[in-house]
Amino acid sequence: MLGTDFRTGSPIWIDLGSPDTDVSAAFYGSVFGWQLVSPGPDAGGYGFFQKDGKTVGALGPLTEEGAEPAWTTYFRSDDIQATARDVVAGGGAVRVAPMNVGAGWLAQFTDPQGAQFAVLQSGEGLEKTSEDNTLVWVELHVGEPEAAIRFYRGLFGWRSEEMQAPGMTYRVLSIKDGDQQEGSFGGVAPLQAPQQEDARWVPYFAVADADATVTAVQENGGAVLMPAEDVPDVGRIAWLADPGRAVFAVLKPNPRQG
Repeated sequence: MLGTDFRTGSPIWIDLGSPDTDVSAAFYGSVFGWQLVSPGPDAGGYGFFQKDGKTVGALGPLTEEGAEPAWTTYFRSDDIQATARDVVAGGGAVRVAPMNVGAGWLAQFTDPQGAQFAVLQSGEGLEKTSEDNTLVWVELHVGEPEAAIRFYRGLFGWRSEEMQAPGMTYRVLSIKDGDQQEGSFGGVAPLQAPQQEDARWVPYFAVADADATVTAVQENGGAVLMPAEDVPDVGRIAWLADPGRAVFAVLKPNPRQG
């Protein structure tokens, strides 16, 4: 599961691009108990979601023309310029060229199948993960999973392991170093309508009660894309959308054995 000891290819940051940051802040505050903290007037409306005083994500206004509300997952790079070159060489596209943001360098990309992601070269990142109401998993949904794995392996050296899930083959991703199970952070799944039509990365947030979270989403103007259901050997999950229609998922993990 995710930690905060970020290494090459680890998910290191997430942020939400929103058409109405006030509405988004109120929604996630009600659903997850997050507080939005502004770093100051020069941040352009960008702020940090915090839980117990620790950063668990960020929120900002949409800045790209034609951009849809969405969560963006950032992966750690040790050389962001090289990563940008590798993205292009692998058939992807650069949406935002590497830029210095003070705490490090960031860039935003689109992979060859249309899924958007970002990269951060920094020693700093999320301060809480893998506990209730924080990021616990990231999942890529694409039409050609094997091609996607080859692309991202070329960027980060990720490893993958197949497992059988209801109705599909699921690929569990892990960073290139260390124990494969301990280094796992996400997965790749084939596109499945009607839950979604576009390739995308989806963040999963851990929750104490998936069904109660679904109810909270509905009561605060969000939508249920897939009702809570049990996934063998994983936990209870649901797919949801916030009032701006940004997609995310929640997971009540099964208790760890041993």
